[in-house]
Amino acid sequence: MSRSDQLDLRPDDHADSPEPERGDRITQPRLGPVGWLRFLWRQLTSMRTALLLLLLLAVAAIPGSLVPQRTSDPNGVIQYQQNHPEAYKILDSLGVFSTFASPWFSAIYLLLFVSLVGCIIPRTRHHLQALVSRPPRTPMRLQRLVGYREASSAADVETAVTAGRTVLRRLGYRVERYGDSVSAERGYLRETGNLIFHVALVGILLTVGVLGSFGYTGQKILVQDGGVFTNVGADYDSFNPGRFASVDDLTPFQMKLDSFTASYSFNQTTGNWDPHDYVTKLRTREPGQSWTQQTLKINSPISIGGTEVYLLGNGYAPVLTIRAPDGTVVKDEPTPFLAQDANLTSTGVIKVVDGLKQQVGIQGFFRPTPNPDATKILSFAPQLSKKADVFLSVYVGDLGLDGGTPQNVYTLNVDKLKLAAGRDAATGDKVGGGPIDLTLGQKAQLPDGLGTIEFSGIKRYVSLDIHHDPTPTLALVFALLVLGGLLLSLFIPRRRVWITAESGPDGTVLRYAGLARGEDANLAGAVAEVAERHRTALGDEPPPGGAADDLAPPENPKPRM
Repeated sequence: MSRSDQLDLRPDDHADSPEPERGDRITQPRLGPVGWLRFLWRQLTSMRTALLLLLLLAVAAIPGSLVPQRTSDPNGVIQYQQNHPEAYKILDSLGVFSTFASPWFSAIYLLLFVSLVGCIIPRTRHHLQALVSRPPRTPMRLQRLVGYREASSAADVETAVTAGRTVLRRLGYRVERYGDSVSAERGYLRETGNLIFHVALVGILLTVGVLGSFGYTGQKILVQDGGVFTNVGADYDSFNPGRFASVDDLTPFQMKLDSFTASYSFNQTTGNWDPHDYVTKLRTREPGQSWTQQTLKINSPISIGGTEVYLLGNGYAPVLTIRAPDGTVVKDEPTPFLAQDANLTSTGVIKVVDGLKQQVGIQGFFRPTPNPDATKILSFAPQLSKKADVFLSVYVGDLGLDGGTPQNVYTLNVDKLKLAAGRDAATGDKVGGGPIDLTLGQKAQLPDGLGTIEFSGIKRYVSLDIHHDPTPTLALVFALLVLGGLLLSLFIPRRRVWITAESGPDGTVLRYAGLARGEDANLAGAVAEVAERHRTALGDEPPPGGAADDLAPPENPKPRM
């Protein structure tokens, strides 16, 4: 009966067969708590899981480049909240504005770290064992392996085996003799490179996650010819230290702004002013040294005190002099106005707590170059013109500063203040004669006999990002190790080659074959090279058209290790 007949089992053949008893049924083993833990650990520490987590980490980092981050751009976060209040609530609840410190990103980060360590430890142990172990014994049927070939030699078996050992050693193989055969293996650097790659990835994770926690980022607005910035926590407009960073460890270097120059050209196609260059002249001083002139540009930071200083933005700081009714100067300093568009239409806030009979809050709207079209309220160009003007809305009441609660100096909470001069936001009606409009050099009376205000000057300011990151050097070292390990694992093949010698009626029969771990398109050529060198060492002349008599079968499978 044929096999197909044996497998042709019809339903009625078993119609009367008794059902297997309950005790005879095969039951699957059940995993207990320890078994489940082992299963989950093996899944977590598999290479497939590590690659998946690495991809997931890259995807999870995307929001950090799409939306402003509190650590690097706190003003951008505030601006996003104002422009997109509904989206801000959702994204903030998900921790998107602190992507790299969010619980979900940290969880992926830690899982990837554990997965890589779990992969590395057993592979390292296995690799170390392979390095000290002998090459495997010679297979019985070499004709099934890659590059198999036979040749005959006049040399005796002992001479052939000895010459084979010498040839393989010169080619960089580890060699072991088993009887009348030689087993050789090379390419251990492939697995070494693989381990270097994974260890370097762990090094990068540790460098960024641990060493990066000793860094800090801060923002500061420096006004031209204004005060000196000292690198202490209290002197920053915003300061975001790493988990292990301390303000006590800051190097107290100093900086001050001498000048800022911007060049623009008008693009007739778009109707916009395109910036050509921003040149910032700073003076810096480290402890125990004199002042040094430095030039700061976009994408060209300066280094000082272990930090990198970047140019983030620029704008104008109108000088508004406020005097009491008796002429006493209450406030006379430049106030940075934050740019609202590319033409530096800017808004700013002035708060006067003492010196007047009431606390005064002023919201300002500045245009460096008013638009020739009177119906357009925004600035026409970013350059400063002689017609630069500022519109001021004046509020009076308790500014909420007496209680010691810190406030944002660039915003004014008007909920508990009374509008004394300006335009009512609800009705659009003018209050107290409407906003105060001043051009450079003009003076006006404050409402309710509070005093006077004068537009007495304009200064430039720059917004700086001061960044201390102790990770670049070490991260670069690990990145180079990642690249080096990857190249080793890609371009160094893991090979095994065997040579056997057997006495025959016409002399010694030599057999050659090889085996690769993974794909190796050059393995057959490598076996041919070994055969050619071996026969040359024995003093045999290779036959025409080849290194050896190629007697391999027509279909030669390519087994893997």
